[in-house]
Amino acid sequence: MRAFAETPVRDIDDATRQRALDRCVWMALQGIPREFPSQIPLAFCEPLLVTRPRDVTPVFYGCYDWHSAVHSHWSLLRACRVCPEADWAPEAAALLDAQFQEQPLAAEARFVGASHRAGFERPYGLAWLLQLTAELRESPLPLAARWLNFLQPLEAIAASRFRDWLPRLPRPNCTGEHSQTAFALGLVADWAQRANDVPLQRLVRETALRFHAADRALPLDREPGPFDFLSPALAAADLMRRCLDRSTFSAWLNQALPQATSRPHLPSPVTVTDFADGKLAHYAGLNFSRAWMAAGIAAGLPADDSRHAFWRGCADEHLAAGLPTLASDEYAVTHWVGTFAMYALTDCGLDSPRQTLDQA
Repeated sequence: MRAFAETPVRDIDDATRQRALDRCVWMALQGIPREFPSQIPLAFCEPLLVTRPRDVTPVFYGCYDWHSAVHSHWSLLRACRVCPEADWAPEAAALLDAQFQEQPLAAEARFVGASHRAGFERPYGLAWLLQLTAELRESPLPLAARWLNFLQPLEAIAASRFRDWLPRLPRPNCTGEHSQTAFALGLVADWAQRANDVPLQRLVRETALRFHAADRALPLDREPGPFDFLSPALAAADLMRRCLDRSTFSAWLNQALPQATSRPHLPSPVTVTDFADGKLAHYAGLNFSRAWMAAGIAAGLPADDSRHAFWRGCADEHLAAGLPTLASDEYAVTHWVGTFAMYALTDCGLDSPRQTLDQA
């Protein structure tokens, strides 16, 4: 990985992008079957014999935690769609088939669906689960339909949890970590369109407007917190561009981020100070999530909006700054950051269903 770590920070060419994608796939292939170390938040309302993580979640037991295992599976699916001829594609498809079997996925659904686990992985992990099944709906892999069929009971639980939870949620969670609501709502919005779940499309849009329509001067200068891997301000904007037409989104951005009218006032890439520290390593993902959110903001603006170039430049700068972190072999990085890089590198979410949500 030495050559990749020394990649210049600008002008990412096709070869560099492919090496990055290869590295992301390697991370997923290594992490998905790796059971230890592991962290599972458990709520017990009955005796349960647990001797190892896969006794509890027999599919999503790797990658240290449930949500990282879920989005690592998504990463492999995404990679197989964008690079179907890659050398690693057969291995990736074989691993997915080994994982996506009916009985283990039924056990996942029983575990997650228990009434006393209503808050399990909500919203972050459940949103990624929906992103996973959204990707399956577009996958060219021959077994994708079979896998989706096995995953649909778990998908139904995730969707129902959001339907129940969002109307009761009094305000957004604007943290930079897993409990942030704007990021999760963006993933749910994309799933709802691809699954043709119009009621959930409406609910997401209503919730987004309730939470963020009146946003004023979001404190971008106070970001990031020390452990952030998501930007609260950029995530809100990336959600709102899914829910508003271009001119309305442009006006919303004027009020929500009035300072972000030129490049010097946009966020700059962050530096990871300790790749082995699970919390401090979050900055490795922040560069990638800022990259795709800035790209989303640019895509949501009218073509003649002067801010389009500023936000596109912000996206490119963060993506380039994030790539060298993929060279780390620290498990605090490799069990999850490849997914964030995959999302940014493959322009995921940029075709989000603005009109469908706006008309729902």
